[in-house]
Amino acid sequence: MSKPAAPLKGRAARLARLMPSTGPSSAARTPFVLLVVLLLGGGLITLLLLNSALNEGSFRLSELKRDTTELTDEQQALQHDVDSRSQPDALEKRARELGMVPGGNPAFLNPDGTVRGKPTEATAPPPSPSPTPSPSTSADPEDPAAGPSASGASAGPSGSPSPSGSVSATTPDPAAAPSAENSPPPTSPGR
Repeated sequence: MSKPAAPLKGRAARLARLMPSTGPSSAARTPFVLLVVLLLGGGLITLLLLNSALNEGSFRLSELKRDTTELTDEQQALQHDVDSRSQPDALEKRARELGMVPGGNPAFLNPDGTVRGKPTEATAPPPSPSPTPSPSTSADPEDPAAGPSASGASAGPSGSPSPSGSVSATTPDPAAAPSAENSPPPTSPGR
């Protein structure tokens, strides 16, 4: 058990008289407790704000990843479309639809101005036979290509109307064509 404390002497006795001996003061602890509570509360609020900011960033990141995936898929679909239209057979088909014909043998100019090779004119292949219109379909009277009797165009060797009206597209007129020796070689646009 504990023994009663011995009376203080000298300097200690004087200090003991200045301070009350009723026990530890609660007034001295209050600011410390308040400081600790404020630090803990501030830390928790900061942690909560940091956590919510991280969650918002996570949602934004997942949204951006989804958008990136969608745009990547769209870019791949467009690239596939470009690749399919860039294939030689697709280009040839589209060129024929536009009325283009394969070129003949090209001629090249040497640095000294002489022509190397003999250029040939590009000619259209004979048109494929088209099905005859049935009697139930009516021809447009304003369309001159609707029939040979619409404009009185002369027929070519196959019996179909020629595109120019009087000269066949497959056989060039030798008198109308200039000779390759006297004229400059034909040039293609874009080459």
